[in-house]
Amino acid sequence: MIVSHPSLLSSSVLILNRSYMAVHLVLVRQACLLLYREAAEVIDVEDGRYMNYDYRSWSEMSELRDELGDLTGEWIQLVRQRLLVPRILRLVQFDRVIQQSVRFSRRNLFARDQQACQYCGKQLSFGQMSVDHVVPRSQGGETSWDNIVCCCVKCNTFKGGRTPQQARMKLPLLPAKPSRFPLLPVKHDHPCYSLWQVFMPTPSATGRQV
Repeated sequence: MIVSHPSLLSSSVLILNRSYMAVHLVLVRQACLLLYREAAEVIDVEDGRYMNYDYRSWSEMSELRDELGDLTGEWIQLVRQRLLVPRILRLVQFDRVIQQSVRFSRRNLFARDQQACQYCGKQLSFGQMSVDHVVPRSQGGETSWDNIVCCCVKCNTFKGGRTPQQARMKLPLLPAKPSRFPLLPVKHDHPCYSLWQVFMPTPSATGRQV
């Protein structure tokens, strides 16, 4: 049983395949289950070196640091002890990139479009994000990966029920369905997620040039 603050349990853990390629994001609660079931191991940094821990060694290391009064890192309370929150897990039996259909959702759309308005380029928080039908529904446009982009409220309001050409707005890339799970780069600048940097794929444009 895990007892901890809901916001911490809902934060993200990066999942690597056996070849150390980033393949997914899961919640802390899911990550702890993977670790406990020995389906994954923790990747952590000590003195500039990346170290691997199974559940037992990670638990022992957490217990030792807790006894020494270590106040760094993030902790969750288990029934019998406190456990350091892992931020990277490596699957121990999976060595391929996950091949799965990417679910069409606001969060995945937000990740695909690099958290930016696709018309003016303004960086957006998830709460500021609006979505736009490139070809408006009134003109036969569908709600799909190929016809939806992130945008700011100002651009969405200005464009209205027009196409970008009709509104004389520039859309640098035509939207397209991601070929793989779009990893959110939202928290890369947060100290807790600095470990992710070396494993994250180099951002690349999604879609085709207009």
